[in-house]
This record gives sequence, C-alpha cells and structure tokens, in this order.
Amino acid sequence: MPQRKVAVVDIGSNSVRLVVYEDLTRAPSTVHNEKAICSIGRDMVTTRRLHAQGMEMALEVLARFKVLADGLQVQVREAVATAAARDADNGQDFIRRAEAAWGSPIRILAGEEEAKLAAEGVLAGIPDADGLAADLGGGSLDMVTVKGGRMGDAFTLPFGPLRLLDLAKGSANKARDLVDEGLAGIANLRALEKRSLYAVGGIWRSVARVDMEQHAYPLHVLQHYEIPRSRALRLCDLLSLQSRKSLDMMKSVSKRRAELLPFGAVVLERLLLATKVERIVVSAYGLREGLLHARLDAGERDKDPLVDFAAGANQRMSRSPGHAQEMIQWTAPVFADEGAELRRVRVAASLFSDIGWRLHPDDRAIGTYNQVLHAPFAGADHRTRALIATAVFHRYSGDEEVPRELVIEDLLDRADEALALRIGLACRLAFAVSASAVGELGHTKLRLTPSKLVLDVPKRREMIAGEPIAKRLGALAASMDRKGEILIG
Repeated sequence: MPQRKVAVVDIGSNSVRLVVYEDLTRAPSTVHNEKAICSIGRDMVTTRRLHAQGMEMALEVLARFKVLADGLQVQVREAVATAAARDADNGQDFIRRAEAAWGSPIRILAGEEEAKLAAEGVLAGIPDADGLAADLGGGSLDMVTVKGGRMGDAFTLPFGPLRLLDLAKGSANKARDLVDEGLAGIANLRALEKRSLYAVGGIWRSVARVDMEQHAYPLHVLQHYEIPRSRALRLCDLLSLQSRKSLDMMKSVSKRRAELLPFGAVVLERLLLATKVERIVVSAYGLREGLLHARLDAGERDKDPLVDFAAGANQRMSRSPGHAQEMIQWTAPVFADEGAELRRVRVAASLFSDIGWRLHPDDRAIGTYNQVLHAPFAGADHRTRALIATAVFHRYSGDEEVPRELVIEDLLDRADEALALRIGLACRLAFAVSASAVGELGHTKLRLTPSKLVLDVPKRREMIAGEPIAKRLGALAASMDRKGEILIG
C-alpha cells in the first residue's frame, strides 16, 4: 500500500503546531515538526476575546503550514482548535479566517473530546498506563482516568497557565487557591493514590527538562521519563517561586515558556497533592498522536508500538530484513523461560540488531547503542530502552563491557545486564552462522542440556563450524554457566 503523509495542526491557547507524519501507521516517523508560540488566549479572562496580535501571528503561521504541507504532498490533513477558540467570543470568526489560511476545515474540540484525544495519545505511547492522563494546554487542564488500555471519566478545568496567569493576576498563591477549588469539585481523585500521573503538554515537558538538568540525567528522552512524587513536589515548589530572570537563566527552559512555567508548576503541585499519585510519567504523546491513533484501523491500533517501530527500522536499514524473524525463532531455545515482556525486549533487540552494518566497524557497537537508546519509539520505559540498547551493543562487541561513560546509572541491575549480554551474544552467534543470509539459520539448531549449549550442524554443512563459530558459541554458553559444543551429524 502506498504511503499517505498525514498532517496534524493543533491550534492551542499558547502555541500553534504542525506535525507531518510519514504514513498512517502505528509507529509513524515524523517528517516535519514545527511550532510557533502565538498566545492567542492571552488576556482572554479579562477581554473574553482572542488576543489580536496573537491571532494575526497564528494566521501567518497557518499560511506557512499550508505551503509546507502542499510542498510535502500531504494526502491526509487534520486540524483542531482547543480551549481558547472554543471559549472566546470571537473564536468562530477566528476559525473562519484560520480555515482560509490553512486551506482545510478546522474542528473546534469540546472540552471532553480534547481530554479524551489527549488520553488516547497517552495510551498510544504507553499502552499499559494506569492512573490519570492529564494534558495541560495554555488554556485548560484536561484529565482522563486510564487503565487496561481503556479510558474512564473525563474532566476539563480552565487552568492552563496562560489563563491561570490572567485569573490569578500573576499571583502564585491565588493560583493555588483557584486550582484547589476546581479540583475539589472532582469526585474520586483519591482513587488515584499510588498510581501514576501521565503528564502531557509543553509546560510540563519543561518541568521535566529542569528535573533532568538538576539530576544530570544523561538520557535526554522525555517519553516515559519518571519523576518520583516527593521530588516532583519539591521541584514544583521551587519553580513556582522563581522570578522571570531566574527562569531565563535555566538552559532547559525555553524563553517563550519561562513566563508560564511557574503557573504550570502550581497546577502540577496541586494535582499531585489532590490525587496522591506515586509518580509523574512524562508522555511526549498527546492530542496530536491521539488524533492520529484514532484514525487507525483496529489491526494497526493493536500493534505493539515498540515492536512495530523496531520492525520498521529493520525493514529500512538491515541487510536482509527477513533474517531477523528467522533469528528470533532460531535463538528461542536459549530463552525458554522468558515471559511476554522479556520476549518483546528480545524481539525488539533482534529487529534492531543489523541497523548498524553500514557504520565503520570501530563505531558499530557504540554508534548503534546510542542510536537505539535515543530512537523515537514508544511502548518502553527507560529501563527497557537501556536494556534493548545494551543488547544491541553486545551483538556488535561481544562480551566487552559497555563503557562506563555511556551507562545510565541505576537503570539496569545485574540481572538486566546479564540478560542484555545473553540476547546480544545470541544475535552475534546467529550472524556468524548465517552472515545475515535469509534461509541459512534453518540448516542448524540450538538446544540446551543441563550443562551445555549445543549447536547441531548437519554433516553436509560442517565446513561452517569453524573456530569463529566455536568462539561465539562458547561466549554465549558461558553467559548461561554452560559449555558450548558443536555436534556434526
């Protein structure tokens, strides 16, 4: 089926964004991603109207987005507007002008619809999410409970930081009182105790970047970044007290978001206190990904986002894409005790295992490790991401240790490291036996005995069972406290 590029435009109270996806699939690649801070919702509480200068800027941006989408030959176009356009007295007039600039219809989302689309985006990226999906836009806080891949009740409150700044007249203390009053009207928030808050939105991503900077966290991947409750509360309190000058000095804070960050921190703090959730989990997926996910057919929606991304990388970048599936089956006897979660880790690592073949030999291990570690896939927390990347490192390096400067402390324990080594060495042996040629692995067989890892090789192919194969078989066997043996017959 030919690819169909998809463009999603999101006209928010603070920003206007265009994202162009390569195709309508479970794990699409982003062709283009661009945003402009227009702040059409500024002063709306006072005036009840969209900000005049912000509207003109937004119209210019939308006209540019149309030119870009036309140039990229986008076949599917989706555009939505959220809280500011929904609530302003001149919102409909602005949308008519915006449609002329964008060249396609623009849908004004109802509050509950906006909340559920953001929650759908969270579930698209974190299918096992359990807690509260909360999207903080410039004009509203939209929340939906999530569990078992399903959405529960939806709530929306007018506490986006752009609107809250106006409502509270710039006072953080007044903002706290307003948010507390609004949250008090929502029943059953305490049912979220000990669960997770899935934080969506640019302001809360900025909070996470500050936390990363404070703790010198080396993996700059926001998707599924976790902040424990107590640490998040301390951070929110700190950020709510910062002056604009202090925020401007923080490298991790965009100057366009600095004014609103204290109020975003206030909302997060009050939500943490009201729900007593155990942790914040950052979701880089939100409304736009929810819109895309909602367009997928049931077959696409049911795919594992991690495995689907890895399969796409294998298809585009491996020497022989069909070899990976053969290798997954061929190495299965080495992992006879794996459960569903560890199997998906092994499958993903196997699919990534040949994407570095074009790199210089001296850079294959570290280069592919970094490529996988920072790849834009979903469906994996940071431990799983590091586990897969480490397995791919060992596929190229053998039993060498990952250089300490690359290791992310505390993500992997010794059992994880041992598993990553075993997966990597199993792939390494498979490539030695087959040279990545499709059909080769089926001539041989791996099997375990209580004390040995045996490679059965038919007599007619005994010429492949030389010293390189014996060495790699021995390394894999040693990782399992066994001896390697090649049987010809």
